[in-house]
Amino acid sequence: MQFYLNGYKPGDPTLQDAALPETADVVIIGSGPAGALLAAQLSSFPGIRTRLVERRNGPLELGQADGVACRTVETFQAFGLAEELVREGYWVNETVFWRPSPDDRNKIARTGRVQDVEDGLSEFPHLIVNQARLQQMLLDYMRKSPSRLECDYGLEFDALKVDAEGEYPVEVRLRDVNTGIMKTIRAKYVVGCDGARSKVRESIGAKLHGDFANHAWGVVDMLAVTDFPDIRLKSAIQSADEGNILLIPREGGYMVRLYVDLGEVDPNNRDAIRDITQEQVIATAQRVLHPYTLDVRHVVWFSVYQVGQRVTDRFDDVLPEHAGSRLPRVFIAGDACHTHSAKAGQGMNVSMQDTFNLGWKLISVLEGRARPELLRTYSTERHAIAQGLIDFDREWSKIMASPPKDPAHPERGGVDPAELQAYFVKSGRFTAGMATHYPPATVLTAPDTHQALATGFTIGTRFHSAPVVRLADAKPMQLGHVARADAAWRIYAFADASGTRLRGLMDFLADSSDSPVRRFTPAGADPDSVIDVRAVFQQYHRELKVDELPTMLLPPKGRFGLLDYEKAFAPDPKSGQDIFELRGIDRAQGAIVVVRPDQYVANVLPLDAHDALTAFFAAFLIDRH
Repeated sequence: MQFYLNGYKPGDPTLQDAALPETADVVIIGSGPAGALLAAQLSSFPGIRTRLVERRNGPLELGQADGVACRTVETFQAFGLAEELVREGYWVNETVFWRPSPDDRNKIARTGRVQDVEDGLSEFPHLIVNQARLQQMLLDYMRKSPSRLECDYGLEFDALKVDAEGEYPVEVRLRDVNTGIMKTIRAKYVVGCDGARSKVRESIGAKLHGDFANHAWGVVDMLAVTDFPDIRLKSAIQSADEGNILLIPREGGYMVRLYVDLGEVDPNNRDAIRDITQEQVIATAQRVLHPYTLDVRHVVWFSVYQVGQRVTDRFDDVLPEHAGSRLPRVFIAGDACHTHSAKAGQGMNVSMQDTFNLGWKLISVLEGRARPELLRTYSTERHAIAQGLIDFDREWSKIMASPPKDPAHPERGGVDPAELQAYFVKSGRFTAGMATHYPPATVLTAPDTHQALATGFTIGTRFHSAPVVRLADAKPMQLGHVARADAAWRIYAFADASGTRLRGLMDFLADSSDSPVRRFTPAGADPDSVIDVRAVFQQYHRELKVDELPTMLLPPKGRFGLLDYEKAFAPDPKSGQDIFELRGIDRAQGAIVVVRPDQYVANVLPLDAHDALTAFFAAFLIDRH
């Protein structure tokens, strides 16, 4: 038997390389969280030819990010993966704060304890889950999807070229890392999710702007025996002279991660941090934790890093001077366009929100639902979010790296531990992933003219779920959980007091030639494939009859024309939270709440604003009739 003709490759020698296709609709470079989530979205559409390439020879196994914000868990719910995340993850319920003891500054003492996520912010907790495990969930989702998408490992991005014309205008060159053989694929779109040293970013001439960090941190995932009492609570620890620690308990009940402050780095010798050993980092941690002991039995993963707060000038390949004349073909996401510290737990989370934003837009354009101009909104929306993240992280990192103030020597400066705790509480919405607010800067976010009709669904923020009861089967559930990662828009119609305006809206959507559902849904497609209409009534479910629902709320679907009974909802009396009261819905007038495919509120309108509703969608969707 002969093999290794073109170079040595580890693994089963009888396993032959799959041929790289000549063309693809979307090529994703990098299978980290951003790339994997984008590929998972696209994989549900077998008509979209997607390739996910990764320079590693296999999936990530250890280390890197671990914080999963509440907003990210909400996002995973759209993929049907939230339950798995919540079951496996460590729940960050409370955070404790330690500072030098006032009796002996050589020792630390607990000075504060706060709830990690404010009540009512999300139905999901803040979690700690290994990045490798999270990525594996997305890769498994891909494999089970209609397209049965698999990642192409061992392929490294080399270069790309964008032609002015052609069905597949982007030429991508990839190098087989095991053989060195160059391969070429042509694509309609390319997305670089290839990290802080992104070659895709370099290929489109985008530049990182910001500051390099001059502060080093060691990160250790460990199994240890300790008498530190808060080893299973997230802990911000400030010692008098030995530095600071951010302690993060890990999933599984035993492992813990320590972010250990290693002090300032010589800007003229940044490479010196490569010489720092895990033993040195552990020794520093042991000194910070005094008088408590830390006996490390096994190190699972170790790294030392310094990351500046930097963001690129743009997130696509269109230069500012060409913004009005050229459409984007190449995009970057995640660490490829924004870098920052790991201590606020935002990198992985914001990266996935980048591609959750981009994914449905690519699907909409490639499926012929929306005009290609829609893709311009990605860079506009996400660049502003990244800049906000950088500003937040700069302040948070400064506080975390500062020594505590010494009451006996105030002239030495430092941070009051009470200030650290107060800033943590203040920034809670940001770290939970709930601070994103898209202003009315694009066609996707309407002015707040009718915001008073639904004050709890702020236009530009994520759709805040609430408990309801599904009418047909009396199932108590979260309204937000009806959303899937299917690139469909949602219209949530909240009934008026008499119900006449709601019924008028349903009749318009079902029967009128001006209905956005009829105008923008392809012939032969399910009626909710582009715009999914749901209604929430004011009466309790036992006061309503399924057979008296408008036909719009009982749509026929699929090859047999089966009725979908899951479009109508009522308040949940057992939860003690009436959704109309909880989300500030005007009971007399009711409201239309339009929600984007990435779960952000796009518009709030009166129930009888039929023309305005259609006009909103007509600004970017393609008329199919």
